[in-house]
Amino acid sequence: MKKSRGIAGLIVTVLIIGLLVYTTAIGWGRSQSVAMENIKLGLDLAGGVSITYQAKEENPSPEEMRDTIYKLQKRVEAYSTEANVYQEGDNRISISIPGVSDANEILEELGQPGSLEFQTADGETVLTGSDIKTAKAMSGQNQTTGANEYTVELQLNEQGKEKFTEATEKNVGKEISIIYDGEVISSPTVNEAITVDTAYIDGMASYEEAEELASAIRIGGLSLELEELNSQVQGAQLGGEAISTSLLAGAVGLAAVILFMIAVYLLPGLAAGLALLIYTGLVLVLLNAFDITLSLPGIAGIILSIGMAVDANVIIFARVREEIASGKSVQNALKSGFHKALSAIIDGNVTTLIAAAVLWFRGSGTVKGFAQTLALGIVVSMFTALVITRMIINSFYAVEIRNEKFYAKKMKERKPVDFLGKRKICFAVSLLVILAGFAVMGYHHVKENGMLAYSLEFRGGTSTTVDFQKDYSISQIESRIVPVVEKASGDSEVQTQKVKGSTEIVIRTKALDLDQREALNQALADEFQVSDSDITYSSISSTISAEMRQDAVVAVIISTVCMLLYIWFRFKDIRFATSAVTALIHDVLVVLAFYAVSRITVGSTFIACMLTIVGYSINATIVIFDRIREELKARRKKEPLAELVNRCITMTLTRSIYTSLTTFIMVFALFVFGVTSVREFALPLMVGIVCGAYSSVCITGALWYVMKTRTGKKK
Repeated sequence: MKKSRGIAGLIVTVLIIGLLVYTTAIGWGRSQSVAMENIKLGLDLAGGVSITYQAKEENPSPEEMRDTIYKLQKRVEAYSTEANVYQEGDNRISISIPGVSDANEILEELGQPGSLEFQTADGETVLTGSDIKTAKAMSGQNQTTGANEYTVELQLNEQGKEKFTEATEKNVGKEISIIYDGEVISSPTVNEAITVDTAYIDGMASYEEAEELASAIRIGGLSLELEELNSQVQGAQLGGEAISTSLLAGAVGLAAVILFMIAVYLLPGLAAGLALLIYTGLVLVLLNAFDITLSLPGIAGIILSIGMAVDANVIIFARVREEIASGKSVQNALKSGFHKALSAIIDGNVTTLIAAAVLWFRGSGTVKGFAQTLALGIVVSMFTALVITRMIINSFYAVEIRNEKFYAKKMKERKPVDFLGKRKICFAVSLLVILAGFAVMGYHHVKENGMLAYSLEFRGGTSTTVDFQKDYSISQIESRIVPVVEKASGDSEVQTQKVKGSTEIVIRTKALDLDQREALNQALADEFQVSDSDITYSSISSTISAEMRQDAVVAVIISTVCMLLYIWFRFKDIRFATSAVTALIHDVLVVLAFYAVSRITVGSTFIACMLTIVGYSINATIVIFDRIREELKARRKKEPLAELVNRCITMTLTRSIYTSLTTFIMVFALFVFGVTSVREFALPLMVGIVCGAYSSVCITGALWYVMKTRTGKKK
């Protein structure tokens, strides 16, 4: 690269950073387009619309309620991945949708849940709503005339497919009417027999007409008919404090990481710091561009991803340092460092991206929201590390900053540590920690305290709506009302939410019996002069349903299998894949043991924490295995395999420590500055980071060595 191009590269870098800072801080135009403040926020940060439905049937079965809740959850995710659907009492369902403030608009778009039937001309019902998976509006062009066409695509379940096949075979050329709540909303003609699970309804005059029909079919496919009881606009649960403290944590953590990188890697560290600023700006802009809803776990996840983004840079610069130490020129060391680090960066990020993709397609609610931010962070971090950092570091070299003292400190040759010699101790310690976790869970189960300290999101509880006849701010609710409720109810995990435009506050606690309700009534009367007539109670189900938990578990299992297959394919050795996945499971179980012992609340952030560990802990393992694979190709015939493995782990030890440390710094900043909910996410995550570093260094290489020497012949 010529000097003029180097100067231009550095100027472009400064301009990009300035542009991103202006875009995220101020935005463009009168609407401040793409500004950070326009990022769609979740219910906990920005509030939203709450709608309560009641089943028309007098005594709906638990199975019908669960099925209806699950289907509604899938549908409201079209508005936001952070939307919640949960049961209230025996026959009510509440929906909370963040980021919107017009309840009537949502009700109009969502539709009024009623009965749905497909009937032939002679009145025979051939399909009901329970036979339909979903419906969506589609638009396209007629290949012959070029005119726009609008259709509705129906997805049928297996039973619906069989029914519709029989019905369409008998009614070719005839109409089958779609009847919603006793009213014919469409009467399409059967052109041919439909023998697959997908059918199309055409002839719509506009996309809006197609969407209206699709919406009616979707909402009519519920197991129960519902009627609206009430709708209201809810305030944020946490308010601006959670956002401001998380942003402060991000700024402090980011500054600390950049200073650390400069101190350790000198000029390349500065290049990584500049690339990290670009990474942060790009993520914020793309959150806006892709309309991703950001909840509290999402903010924590984004800040965490800043720490993870350092990983690729550390891998590259560790390689550059090794190349300079081996006697290569700075230019050749930079070229070789980027080249040799490429496979480890790609393999580590692709395995995590596989997990994100599976979680996106199979997950629900917060799991799907987490997958979005995870995938976004991975793609952007790879781009900034492999393109932006490289451009900046090459620009520095081009402007004649070429002395190797600016690129790497002198390295002392490190004697290989005998990690394999201590493998039995490490295996035993890990096994004891995991067994201790299960023992503690068993103890609490016997004592009927719950194996883990499940929050309202998992176990449900009591929703208490109180009209205080006075408007309290979120900070006042936190400091004055919550302590009173905690003392009266005996629950330390109280959740509160304001109802906008009123003096009502919704208080969610563990399930309260009659005595506890009376005690709460008395406490509120004594402290705030609230009368019994201003207080209403109702039981609520968990917002994380059994189906959502099942979706999360299935998604994790599938992603783990896919990661195993990918590592097997890339490393051509099932033992690499098996060792990596075993270490991943080890990390999850250790963090689970920490939850059991510490009794930290297990809520929606628990799922995000576990998924973060699944995505994160595999990276360090991939780097070590990449070095073992590389050294095996150049292995001396007389070198013992144990010596080679110890040497590879030792060579990557600094990288493992530095990467874990930078990520730990970001999460620690969250723990120090964050609100209570963020701390409950950050603390177990710090345990997971430390555990991931330990397992990568002390467990994975040893596992591979044991399998390599005890299964099959050495090549």
